[in-house]
Amino acid sequence: MLLFAFLSAPSVGVLVNAQSQSNLKTLRRNQVSFTHQHEIIPQPSHLLSKEALHYASRASIDNHFLPTTTLQSDPGLGLNLKTRPTAVYRPRSLDAFHEARLANKAQHTGRDRTGINWDIIHLDGPDVRDIHTLAQLARMSGNAYVLGSSGKNWYELDGAWNISFPFGYEDAQDGFRGHVFLSSDNSTIVLAIKGTTLQGPTSKKDKFNDNLLFSCCCARVDFSWIFHQVCDCYSGSWKCDNTCLSNALVEDSMFYTIGVNLVNDLRTLYPSANLWLVGHSLGGALASLLGSTFGLPAVAFESPGERLAAERLGLPMPPAPIGPTESQMSSSGESSIIPSLSPVVHVYHTADPIPQGTCTGPFSPCSQAGYALETHCHLGKSIVFDTVTEFGWRVDIRRHPIREVVGVMETWNQEEASRQVPEAKEEIDCVDCYKWEFGSEFKYKDFEASGCGS
Repeated sequence: MLLFAFLSAPSVGVLVNAQSQSNLKTLRRNQVSFTHQHEIIPQPSHLLSKEALHYASRASIDNHFLPTTTLQSDPGLGLNLKTRPTAVYRPRSLDAFHEARLANKAQHTGRDRTGINWDIIHLDGPDVRDIHTLAQLARMSGNAYVLGSSGKNWYELDGAWNISFPFGYEDAQDGFRGHVFLSSDNSTIVLAIKGTTLQGPTSKKDKFNDNLLFSCCCARVDFSWIFHQVCDCYSGSWKCDNTCLSNALVEDSMFYTIGVNLVNDLRTLYPSANLWLVGHSLGGALASLLGSTFGLPAVAFESPGERLAAERLGLPMPPAPIGPTESQMSSSGESSIIPSLSPVVHVYHTADPIPQGTCTGPFSPCSQAGYALETHCHLGKSIVFDTVTEFGWRVDIRRHPIREVVGVMETWNQEEASRQVPEAKEEIDCVDCYKWEFGSEFKYKDFEASGCGS
């Protein structure tokens, strides 16, 4: 059975509060079980060098020139992930952030850049220019699909990451699943979120979240969705009702809401550790949305475009950074850290149609399976591996599963040492759903025009 593995989600009919409490109990129990061997000792970040701190104090910065460090482990444990000093915008108050988010949703204003205060936080993020680091994060994303390390599809990791525990697997109906990985030097936690599977206990909620987040208007796809769409906001003639869409995004089965509670739990349990978010496909999109909410580094593999979902969720975005362009900094040799508008890096390859938004149309395998994955614009920056040119691959949905992604990461520069990780770039002038007209209360106006409201 083809594994789409694109998204992660919670189970059917589980209340958000109950899910959050269950996750917290699970995390605390697992934390206790590991503390006798690997105590998580609160400590300040020790990877920012004096030079990096000097750069951080400058008004304009470029992560590209900053030195990298390595998450250290016990001798003999093998290679480690590389980190680099990173600056991110973080909301000063999460309560204010969510109040602004709900107001944005209600007013259909998209990503309002005003109304809340932001802090610039300096931390250690993953060095996405390093191919081994990307490969390890891809393996963690793959392990989010497996209950434990004894599973046949479990990927072995560097020795520095030999401590992990699952979440969301206690209840067979849970859909928001994955693993929490702890570094052996107690400095970093990686939350890996499971993506979509076609069959299994989570498939129904996976599909619901996929179609609600990544379709232009309520996933009007195959026959099975004609009578049971994820929402009823279609207003005819390429029109979609914004008020209806906003109401649809408050479902208790929305993975974003459950993810917010889980990240809050992790930050409470490990207040002194760096927290990174990773995931594949739907899991990657959720990692991106949660990273943007909390101001946490996130790496998303083969994710559908989640920028439109962020706007519909009303996620406030920080002010645009002020400073010289990357080309200007390169020529002048300036070195400093500039906070990104979104702390997210997307990683995908050109043979996968899903992150490119091309698995669409009535005869596409996505539509035939009942998935409307129509968006392609991503938050943050994107690293795109050109496997069509470099490997001779054809664009094929079978290139989407996480095993293909891991293969790309681990073979990219084996044959040609000159191959470097592609530069992370923003997707400029990207537009989703350009054929559609989105308006407020389309359905209500059509109802009045028909004379039914008199």
